[in-house]
Amino acid sequence: MKSVEESVVTAMDGSDKELFPFLPYILQDIWEIGTDAETIIKLIGKHFPKGNLLHVLDLGCGKGAVSIKVAHRFGFRCYGIDAIPEFILEANNKAKEYRVEHLCRFEVGDIREKVNKLPVFDIIILGAIGPVFGDYHATLIKISKCLHDFGIIIIDDGYIDDQSDYKHPMMLKNQEILKQIDLSNMRLMEEVISNREDIKYSDDIIFDNLKKRCLELIDKHPDKKKLFENYIKQQEEENEALENKVICTTMVIKRK
Repeated sequence: MKSVEESVVTAMDGSDKELFPFLPYILQDIWEIGTDAETIIKLIGKHFPKGNLLHVLDLGCGKGAVSIKVAHRFGFRCYGIDAIPEFILEANNKAKEYRVEHLCRFEVGDIREKVNKLPVFDIIILGAIGPVFGDYHATLIKISKCLHDFGIIIIDDGYIDDQSDYKHPMMLKNQEILKQIDLSNMRLMEEVISNREDIKYSDDIIFDNLKKRCLELIDKHPDKKKLFENYIKQQEEENEALENKVICTTMVIKRK
């Protein structure tokens, strides 16, 4: 199993675990990392229209943007876990800013280990964290132990069109994902496909800030110039894929 540092860097589209301690600096200007909270809010509202008090588990919560906005909108209790302490600190500060600190709990930890000891939740969110638990089958089997019988799993991810010959080291074709969901005794209830123009708009903002901070780090750590240059290049390549070659989607998955 990858170290938690390797796992986090991979989720952030990097390849060198040496990047891990620099991620808080690189991403300091970005609160919403990778997942559109409004899309998730709309899906939750659709699948839980009665608005009962629900419990939400946000795995790889980053700086807490999704949990905080969900708590603010619905009054749900949200529990977020992330491996980067600085992200959790910012999540707690943002929860106070939004006046939902009584609804949100954020904790530093390795989500691969934490899920083994958690109670059940009504909603489990995996927001653009990549294959931290393995493929879809392994992921769903693992996290379903924390899911209420009538709960939902929301996954923000990308996949390759079945007719495409494009290959990505962390993405599957659509039919393979559907097959793995089925083998997990679950079914895809709904998916929202992201608009490519919206993806590009978001990517451009994130990339400009990320590149600026990487260039600052090159000035501060010239001996690590290659590390930061490679990360900039990897982000450019990943953005190109997300904007032109893969289908970005937010999926709602439920037990059969």
